Amino acid sequence: MSSGKNAWLIHEKGLCWRHVLQTLAAYRLIDPGSEWRLHREWFKNSALADLLEEDFSLVQKDNLYRCLDKVLEHRLELFKHLWRRWEDLFGVKFEVLLYDLTSTYFESDPPFGQADKRKYGYSRDKRSDCVQVIIALVVTPEGFPLAYEVMAGNTSDKTTLRAFLEKIEKLYGKAERIWVMDRGIPTEEVLAQMRAHEPPVHYLVGTPKGRLTRYEKQLTELPWQVVREGVKVKLLSEDKEIYVLTQSTDRVNKERSMRRRQLKGLVKRLKELQTMDLSRDQVLLKLGAAKQQFPSAWRLLIVEVAEASSSTEGPNFSFQLRTHKLRQVRRREGRYLLRSNLTGQDPARLWQFYVQLTQIEGAFKDLKGDLGLRPIFHQLERRIEAHIFVAFVAYCLHVHLRARLRALAPGLTPRSLLEKFAAIQMLDVHFPTTDGRELVFARYTQPEKDHKMLLSQLGWELPPQSPPRITQKGQLLQD
Repeated sequence: MSSGKNAWLIHEKGLCWRHVLQTLAAYRLIDPGSEWRLHREWFKNSALADLLEEDFSLVQKDNLYRCLDKVLEHRLELFKHLWRRWEDLFGVKFEVLLYDLTSTYFESDPPFGQADKRKYGYSRDKRSDCVQVIIALVVTPEGFPLAYEVMAGNTSDKTTLRAFLEKIEKLYGKAERIWVMDRGIPTEEVLAQMRAHEPPVHYLVGTPKGRLTRYEKQLTELPWQVVREGVKVKLLSEDKEIYVLTQSTDRVNKERSMRRRQLKGLVKRLKELQTMDLSRDQVLLKLGAAKQQFPSAWRLLIVEVAEASSSTEGPNFSFQLRTHKLRQVRRREGRYLLRSNLTGQDPARLWQFYVQLTQIEGAFKDLKGDLGLRPIFHQLERRIEAHIFVAFVAYCLHVHLRARLRALAPGLTPRSLLEKFAAIQMLDVHFPTTDGRELVFARYTQPEKDHKMLLSQLGWELPPQSPPRITQKGQLLQD
């Protein structure tokens, strides 16, 4: 990437923009924080200056922000590069793509311009008090990221898919791909277009609970098929599609345990409220808080509050179990209705495709947690998107490292590996000479036994110790 539109990555007036971007990405991967902290503290305490053969001027805050201003126009080139690299390094195939969305919020106050992407909307971070943007992400079943898009914070999930299908086709050409998505993302119109596309665009999506209600009677009459231990399915063909009702024993046990815990907590709280001497308004406030704390269990109860004029003694509200609703919930625990136009596929394979959506959920978790994507403090929209770009690059490094560890050092996560290698320090050792100058030796500490083992497993070698430098009157002499 050293010619044409990417020439900026090399030099501009003596500044290597590639090194600035490498520094931003390494910082986001190793110890994420603000650009101000990178400029004031982190860079001087790291070994990047020695490794890149740069000095502190590389991370002057203006350089960091100018780099952010330059990177966005190279997004599509990055996506194409990733496709080739994942294939070359790990033999990744791209027949199956996972698609999902998340949101990330900002510590900045509206109002913004009409076209600004920072909007109030449904917050997956439980921060409805903050403006946000929506991030759409495509990854492979192994978790390798291919592309992302930043959209306005009030974007509806179901309006995003068509544009992303077109983007992937434009970037990587037409192919018979399988798109795996959660419910709420595709519309009936988009699914019809996918079925009619040439070549066909296959899909596997979860369905809303209302669709399970619609087909429940027909599915009840069908036999279960065991696809693997603990997982069984029922298949229903309908208008060039197949519906797959799946039941996982592990999911049944997990959801049943969650439901019991919620219901037990809610009943305990309601009984506590019944013993308190509260006015009707106070009861309503506390019932509202209980509903917010135990939302799924609340739907299983009928709660009746006495009228304001009522003079009955004892508790001023009552509750009882909705047994019909409980039976319905219990019957559906651990069950999912999947929908696909892959009518000839093995149902076990369809189930495996769908559970791989956890890979994209894991990607969002890593971006927001390990790589510190949120909150975002930038005030300019283009730098907000550049911040997400750098986080995406860091996530690609994270995934690359995870894939290497999975094959060569299973059990280690990228974070634990970085923490282990943080024990290897880079030091400047100063030796005075008889003529008033100093010899400066840049030296890293010797790796411990476990470091050497990891380096050997990963096929890595530490760089040779650098030759000494000499100073004169406090200034390094240039070579």
